[in-house]
Amino acid sequence: MQTLAAPVVKMHMMNTSPQKFSSAWSDLRGVSFSQGFLDAGGVRTRYISSGKPDKPLLLALHGVGGHAEAYTRNFGAHGEHFWMVAIDLLGHGLTDKPPIDYQISDYARHVLDVMKSLGRDKVHLTGESIGGWIATHLAVHHPEKVDKLVLNTSAGWTAHPEVMARLKSISNHAAADPSWERIRGRLEFLMHDKTKVNDDLIETRRAIYAQPGYADTMQRVMCLQDMDLRRANMITEAQYRSIKAPTLVVWTSHDPTATPAEGKQIADMIPDSRYVVMNECGHWPQYENADEFNRLHIDFLLGNGAR
Repeated sequence: MQTLAAPVVKMHMMNTSPQKFSSAWSDLRGVSFSQGFLDAGGVRTRYISSGKPDKPLLLALHGVGGHAEAYTRNFGAHGEHFWMVAIDLLGHGLTDKPPIDYQISDYARHVLDVMKSLGRDKVHLTGESIGGWIATHLAVHHPEKVDKLVLNTSAGWTAHPEVMARLKSISNHAAADPSWERIRGRLEFLMHDKTKVNDDLIETRRAIYAQPGYADTMQRVMCLQDMDLRRANMITEAQYRSIKAPTLVVWTSHDPTATPAEGKQIADMIPDSRYVVMNECGHWPQYENADEFNRLHIDFLLGNGAR
């Protein structure tokens, strides 16, 4: 009788270590949150929120090419003190994507419409990267709308051609070919510790970038990486100096877009602002070191400690 060799079965061992496994669900475990869509001036806008509407509204604005999941590690802590709402910006995530070149004033109008839809005339604004740029624009042009302001590795002041070219390239390539590796590379750009880019985060962004027509939208989103248009949208020194809202500027030791010294320049221009550098973080300190960010952020927003 012929003896058949046993088939070789390749098995993937499940990593059960809680120190190594992470996802949006583990970030939100035990957190009361909601996800949905609102009508912001005719724009169907996706949001994730925590906390209750009877608390002060904290509106969170993600970076270019991003989405509300940038804040999954912040909803729990902030929901204890605020009604925290993170949106997908105009042209981003699952929010509507009109065929325009997305400039800062376009984003700002959308945010104002979101505030109106939420029934608030004044909010705390926290913005990361281009979200900080939008928040700064609102603090300058609509100061009556901004209670406190947090600028987290904020864009709007620097214009480094090599950074702009790299960001434009990896973003457009990821949207044109939303493969696992391209999406991973786009997310790793944000992190000092590349291991923080987990499978769940990759798949979330891959699904967003794989939406029909998203490659064309990304080219429009990336318009601010063209120098002439970027300079036309940048925040001036006089505008920074005009900001009246109490402001916290958060920078990092390993931000890929600008140095801590450049972050300090922003803080020095804003009257009586606070400045802090988070070590061993890249462009997403609110994600890479959520515990420290949450403590600093909440402490500032609640008005604890000297400014």
